[in-house]
Amino acid sequence: MSTIQDVAAAAKVSATTVSRYLNNRLELPADTAARIDAAIARLDYRPNALAKRLSLGRSEAIGLVTPEIANPFFAELAAAVEDEADKHGYAVFMASTGGRRERELASLGRLRDRHVDGLIMMTNQPDDGTLAAAVNQHRQVVLIDEDIPGVNVPKVFVENRQGAYLATRHLVEAGHRRIAHIGGPADLFSAKERRQGFLDALREAGIEAEPGFIQHGAYAREFGLEAMRGVLDAGDAPTAVFAGSDFIALGVMQAIKQRGLSVPGDISLVGFDDMPFADLLAPGLTTVRQPTAELGRAGLRALLALFEKKAPEALTRLPVTLVERQSVAAPRQ
Repeated sequence: MSTIQDVAAAAKVSATTVSRYLNNRLELPADTAARIDAAIARLDYRPNALAKRLSLGRSEAIGLVTPEIANPFFAELAAAVEDEADKHGYAVFMASTGGRRERELASLGRLRDRHVDGLIMMTNQPDDGTLAAAVNQHRQVVLIDEDIPGVNVPKVFVENRQGAYLATRHLVEAGHRRIAHIGGPADLFSAKERRQGFLDALREAGIEAEPGFIQHGAYAREFGLEAMRGVLDAGDAPTAVFAGSDFIALGVMQAIKQRGLSVPGDISLVGFDDMPFADLLAPGLTTVRQPTAELGRAGLRALLALFEKKAPEALTRLPVTLVERQSVAAPRQ
């Protein structure tokens, strides 16, 4: 195996010169740089990664903390982060926390111990202040998708409130006035914003929200099923539902079909996310599309800016769009 000394001898320069050149710490004349490049190619030299990291004081790796990886949303986001990181010479180590606070805190511990240079962090649980206090002890952290109140790091979110407004207005414009909202955890940032967008659209249309028509719980099919069953059991069913996620919408659709009703014949339905399965459902699900991959890339760019001692935007908001399919129709008279 060739060493840096072998490359230096072949290129007729010092080993220090080769090292500084490879680490982009030295500007060389073109002919000198060409000799080093030729020697590296001829000798098939591979730098000692560990020695390089020690000399630079960096791990050349970042951590991506996600609540889960089975959900297609997080999988697509993770793939985008890894692709963008690779372009800049960084490896990505991923931690799937399952929404458990101790795992989120352990990920911050790996940053403290210099196993990674920085973290892109997502959570799906409301914080009691514990996570915020831990995050605020570190500078190289970027939050994406969900906020943690009291945290002072760069953040990248989508326009949750605007997306919910577009979804609800679409139902109003189709003629609906009895509209339910089944959303995520009541104290979670995205769920609160989506609820507010829902209420904005109702208020604009002069419609008063019915308390029994607003339900909050997990961003999961099981909750959508349970919540929609409860709404239907209460009698005087809504003619439309805005679900806070496509997974909730799956459960809502299942509950409607279990009662012998149909989407959109009896109840129209709009989701949020535009998961890959949304257009494969029968009927295809009208939903709000998040720029999932761009969310990951923007988070990575913000983290790189921190590495380079630049000042990234404190808050970046990415736009959303309404994708119309077949799950919305005029209410049955």
